[in-house]
Amino acid sequence: MEFTIEFYETSSGKCPVRGFLDEFKKSNPDDFAAVMAGLAKLRNRQYHRPPLSKPIGDDFFELRHVGKLNTRILYFFMKDRRIIFVHGIRSKAKKIAPRDRKVALDRKRDWLARNPL
Repeated sequence: MEFTIEFYETSSGKCPVRGFLDEFKKSNPDDFAAVMAGLAKLRNRQYHRPPLSKPIGDDFFELRHVGKLNTRILYFFMKDRRIIFVHGIRSKAKKIAPRDRKVALDRKRDWLARNPL
């Protein structure tokens, strides 16, 4: 059984991860294709492990793509086999910056508040 992939939307209807992906597609189409292939693989449970995906703490995971800039899309799991993508970053750093973790956590809290279990 596959997972359902969802993208976080703000209360005003903006989708930050889709915006991130749209810009990424324009700036680096080859890496974008690799990230989209990885996203499709996440639907299949067998790909929920390194090097494609890894846990980063606070019940978050990252979809990873290594290139000139490391591309990471942060997500969390919900019941009924749902994956919620909340934040995308590109960076040369090996670790995720505290401010990016905070953005992801704030978006998760907002998503949970507006999508009760």
